[in-house]
Amino acid sequence: MSILQEILDWTKALPAWQSDAVARLLAKQTLTIEDQDDLFALLKAAHGIPDPKDRKPQPLTAEQIPAPVKVTTHVELHAMRNMRHVNAIAENQHLPFGASGMTVIYGDNGSGKSGYSRVLKRACRARDRTEPIHPNANLPAGKAGTPEAIFQIAIDGVAQDAHWVHGKPAPAALSSFAIFDSRCARAYLDSEDDFSYVPYGLDVFEGLAKVCKQLKTAVETEHAHSAADLTAFAPLQGDTPVGKLIASLSAKTTQAEIDALATLTPEELAQHASLDKSLKENNPKEKATQLRLRARRVAAIAANAANKGALVDQAVVAKMKGLADSYRTAQAAAALAAKQFKEGENLLPGTGGEAWRELFDAARKFAVESHPDKAFPELGAEAPCPLCQQPLAEGSARLLRFEAFIQQEAEKTSQARRVALYAEYKPFIAQMLTLNLDDVTHGEIETLDPQLAADAKAFEPLLTARQEAIKAAVLSHQWDSLDQALVSPAERLQALANKLNAEAETLEKASDEKARAALQKQFVELDARVRLSQIKDAVVTAVARLAHQAKLTKCLAAVKTNAISLKASELAEKVVSKELAEALNREFKALGVGTLRVTLQSRSDRGKALHKLKLELPQSRSPGDILSEGEQRAIAIGSFLAEVGLSGGKGGIVFDDPVSSLDHRRRERVARRLAIEAAQRQVIVFTHDIYFLCLLAEEAKLAGVPIATQSLIRRAEGFGIADPDLPFEGKTASKRIGALKAHHQTIAKLHKDGEEQECRKQTVEAYFRLRMAWERAVEEVLLREVILRFRKGVETQRLVGVVVEDDDYAQVNAGMAKCSNYAHDKALMGGVAIPEPDELLADIMALETWRGQIEKRTADTIKKRKAGPAAIQTAAAP
Repeated sequence: MSILQEILDWTKALPAWQSDAVARLLAKQTLTIEDQDDLFALLKAAHGIPDPKDRKPQPLTAEQIPAPVKVTTHVELHAMRNMRHVNAIAENQHLPFGASGMTVIYGDNGSGKSGYSRVLKRACRARDRTEPIHPNANLPAGKAGTPEAIFQIAIDGVAQDAHWVHGKPAPAALSSFAIFDSRCARAYLDSEDDFSYVPYGLDVFEGLAKVCKQLKTAVETEHAHSAADLTAFAPLQGDTPVGKLIASLSAKTTQAEIDALATLTPEELAQHASLDKSLKENNPKEKATQLRLRARRVAAIAANAANKGALVDQAVVAKMKGLADSYRTAQAAAALAAKQFKEGENLLPGTGGEAWRELFDAARKFAVESHPDKAFPELGAEAPCPLCQQPLAEGSARLLRFEAFIQQEAEKTSQARRVALYAEYKPFIAQMLTLNLDDVTHGEIETLDPQLAADAKAFEPLLTARQEAIKAAVLSHQWDSLDQALVSPAERLQALANKLNAEAETLEKASDEKARAALQKQFVELDARVRLSQIKDAVVTAVARLAHQAKLTKCLAAVKTNAISLKASELAEKVVSKELAEALNREFKALGVGTLRVTLQSRSDRGKALHKLKLELPQSRSPGDILSEGEQRAIAIGSFLAEVGLSGGKGGIVFDDPVSSLDHRRRERVARRLAIEAAQRQVIVFTHDIYFLCLLAEEAKLAGVPIATQSLIRRAEGFGIADPDLPFEGKTASKRIGALKAHHQTIAKLHKDGEEQECRKQTVEAYFRLRMAWERAVEEVLLREVILRFRKGVETQRLVGVVVEDDDYAQVNAGMAKCSNYAHDKALMGGVAIPEPDELLADIMALETWRGQIEKRTADTIKKRKAGPAAIQTAAAP
């Protein structure tokens, strides 16, 4: 099992935030401030401290590290094709790779090379995958899809396609390829005094330990800043429930406990005020007497208000209305009977009515005195009338009919209901509805409760007004204005009286020492609760701080590095070895940093492996101060190759611009080293350095390793177009001539189509390239690569075929002079007449003809010179 697979298994038992930290450390060299903030928030959230940003941990997954591939499995990468939605790279491209040896892909800056390398890094699960892959920004949003590509591979000789889609697990077989680029060039040197090399994967433990130390510092800082100042609550301490609560404040103190003591009812607040006042009185007995007298006066007003209010309350209204309505109904029935009574004879108007009834009753009463021997109304015809005192004559019979009418049921009912109504009505209107609220009592109430005093004073006229309204309603039968009951202050007045009596009772108790002590204790407890209510928010905040600190204390326990150290030591036993040290030293020597060596040592420190490969430096300063950037890059490449070499497999390796910041000597060493490695495994190199490309080609040739070269170019359809040819600068003389012929055809068409400006521009470019072709022909053909641009040495043995004649000088000089005349700014700006396409073609063919002649002459020269001095002399004889 690889180190990364063991780390993955180990992280499954870690807290989610710590696994997230491991994932970040494997993905980048150095964690950013944002990473540290994220991990701090995740650590706290894991222990109950909410994150305002609601960040969630992203633990390490199997998809984030190379999939396990058996060392006996041989995977070859043959091509990348059908890459879609990757930057502005043209779709449906096919980028082939040599199945063995070395493949070099050249691309200028902006050619699309980085798009291929980014896809490769994700598909092969390289360590650094931080560079984003964006869809083509020139496409409409709706047409931009998910990046994808197809890798043509062969597993143990069996060809197949591996489909990669961004965001989904990469094909497992591609994990056999290791990727190196400037971002993956890890910081193999730490910043400690004992500069050490840490193998890829094992450095995660040191990084994680460093993260834990940083988090520990952050936790301690926040713990100190969140300390609760409990000294502000010292005045509340004491032998009361509040005092005991304050003394025991902790993270476990609940809001309910605080609320229970800090929340007082209105009655408790009133009791607190009463006790405070009573305990401060000098003569509580006298004060109590005054309060009781005042209470008695207020209670009398309360009783008056209750009693007087009852005389005009809704019950009285209902009763009066009922009696009035009943009488009115009976009166209507009696009126109907009276009407029928009058219709029998000619009687005076009003007969049978109310006035008439009173007159008839008066006659009845007088007859008792005037006719003591008679029974009214049977007085007889000769008897005088009790009213007019004239003989009754016919009137005696009318008295009998009147009596009969009076005795009828309707009339009797009407009379009875009238009596009932007036029995209630007369006492009601005679009531005096006053509260007897004198100015002194009103002033006392006003001092205690101004609103109550105002309401009590206003109640009396309201009573009288209601009495008048009831009186009017009895007569008018209009009761609508009496639907709403009066709001009586009686209960509030009685409550005030009760409060005054309670205060008096408290004062009376306060005059008793034993009772006073009990009141004092009661007051102290209430007073503590009142004061707690005033600082309740501060207490709640303090408890919240204590709870926060308790959670931070748990965070401190979670950042201990003991388990990290144990796992680091366990893995170090497996990977930090003498073989690795020897492999590193070999690589450093091969890459020109042989002065730097590593030795296997043992040590112990928090979060770090017990076994270390110590870097022996001449001075005890930072590696960045001692080693140049090129040396550090060479160390990174050497370390990468050493680890790949000891992996046991033959998986391919990919380099993306590996010689950035290296000088020419070190580039030569890297090229030679990669050529040697290409004999063991598939090597793919992306570069924008034409010099390095030539070095790779030369070293591969010397090592007998097959090499395939191609270019990535930009065309109208997009970036990253795979071209089997190298750029013009990397072509041989014959291929440069071929490229010039093709260029001539383009220029001829422009000339024919009348595109004068573009034709001029392309012709100037063609002569610039033709001059480069003459230069290459001199190096390659005339001088037979005895000396060659981008090559450090001079191969004197190749002089065997070199002959330079006067005509060679003349043709080369003429060709270069003509090219120089047109390949400059004046020609481009129109200051010089540009040759026609036919003339350009003639100049190209002149170079080709000369090259052919030189090659034939060179072959003859080699043959003659190798035949010996005699052959040369014979050939020279006339």
